[in-house]
Amino acid sequence: MTKPVVLIAEQLSPATIDALGPDFDVRHVDGTDRTALFAALAEANAVLIRSATKMDAEAIAAAPVLRVIARAGVGLDNVDIKAATAAGVMVVNAPTSNIVSAAELTVGHILSLARHIPAAHASLAAGQWKRSAYTGTELYEKTVGIIGLGRIGALIAARLQGFEVNIVAYDPYITSARAQQLGVTLLTLDELLETSDFITIHMPKTPETTGMIGAEQLSRMKPTAYIVNVARGGLIDENALYHALSYGEIAGAGLDVFTSEPPTDTRLLGLPNVVVTPHLGASTDEAQEKAGVAVAKSVKLALEGDLVPDAVNVAGGVIDPFVRPGIALVEMLGQFFSGLAEGALTSLDIEVRGELAAYDVSVYRLAALKGIFSRIVSEKVSYVNAPLFAEQRGVETRMIVEAESPLYRNLTVLRGTLSDGTTLSVAGTLAGTRMVPKIVGVNGYELEVPIEQHHMVMRYADRPGVVGSYGRVLGDAGVNIIALQVAKPDASGRALSVVTVDSPVPEGLLAPIREAAGADLFRLIDIVED
Repeated sequence: MTKPVVLIAEQLSPATIDALGPDFDVRHVDGTDRTALFAALAEANAVLIRSATKMDAEAIAAAPVLRVIARAGVGLDNVDIKAATAAGVMVVNAPTSNIVSAAELTVGHILSLARHIPAAHASLAAGQWKRSAYTGTELYEKTVGIIGLGRIGALIAARLQGFEVNIVAYDPYITSARAQQLGVTLLTLDELLETSDFITIHMPKTPETTGMIGAEQLSRMKPTAYIVNVARGGLIDENALYHALSYGEIAGAGLDVFTSEPPTDTRLLGLPNVVVTPHLGASTDEAQEKAGVAVAKSVKLALEGDLVPDAVNVAGGVIDPFVRPGIALVEMLGQFFSGLAEGALTSLDIEVRGELAAYDVSVYRLAALKGIFSRIVSEKVSYVNAPLFAEQRGVETRMIVEAESPLYRNLTVLRGTLSDGTTLSVAGTLAGTRMVPKIVGVNGYELEVPIEQHHMVMRYADRPGVVGSYGRVLGDAGVNIIALQVAKPDASGRALSVVTVDSPVPEGLLAPIREAAGADLFRLIDIVED
């Protein structure tokens, strides 16, 4: 069997290659050479990049079988996520790979500012001995303000505890209980600015946070205070910061990131009360290796058809082992549902009942949409773009989770409304210790049919000999029935039959089978695996 092609477009650690394992055809290309990159992308199922390779819309269009773009790092400025999503390509990164390195660099900047380490080093290296010129300040009993108490902010708080500082924080999304666990006091932004001796900012860069520390905020700081930014360039207004530093409104700043990189405005770099580093937050051997190994694992999951916790354009997250087996079942239910539908889908409820109600089953929404649209659209459907197809078609979706399930330990029902106003439902479960996927309900009819590759679904007036009539048509054509179940007739006297065969039913048999059964509903449903 042909191995999936994984393209390495930039220098990555040997541990990254090892993490991929032997199951892939690993190829290498210089991602900055667009001609070579495009040629290599033609056969690539996955591409691993760092920051130099641009996976824009043009590059994605050159990769017809691409399933995943993996950025060995945090930032995704060089990936067109919108184009990737439209093409059904998963985008993954390594969001936690550099958090320790970034936290440690932040502490390094704080210490460098407090003790004037870079300036003192430069002075001594130049042959000068100016001890009194570099008298610093202790961190002990000072107040450190952390703006953004996420993963990195929390690590910084933990590392600073040993200095016996007073730690305060501003983060509108952190509860007081969480702050208390971290030994941090929550304040408003203005309170933090006014009381802190050292301030470090760790917010994501969004339209709301860009320039959040401007002239007004800097004016609230103590003249003896220092500010550090190891997060994202642009969170601090650089012009306002230059003014505040030049006129002694604050004591100093430590910067690892800039609005433009490399900086085009070098005025800040030349100030004596500034410590600068060239975006080194993730630049440790450990962070680089963690990033490569993390995305290699994500690539393996993606190419195995699994969901990926670090995917940025598809609902990911950790999937409980109890939930995971149901993903394939729900996707098959989606295919079965779509095969039965006679009109366009306008709304869909994904009902999950039984013991699974105690777990996060939101992934089942993706699986249902992927199964449904894989039979409807000509494009490749994935967990990434299935919600996009639903949105484009105005399909409203809703998750319903209930603990009550009288007949089965766990039951999943896809219940939809079609454009003509009719409703359609398909129910399924995983049966027994082998967790066999089964259809257990269709439009109110109760049955129990293992899901196989080839099915016929018929509804007809129940009468003696009807099964033999259409069974004879199949037998005469050499099509073997491997399972058959007829649900009890409804109030109208019509029964529903699900026939499972071991090979595709020839087109020429469809009319004779339907006629033999007298079916007013007749569907061929083939379940396709990725």
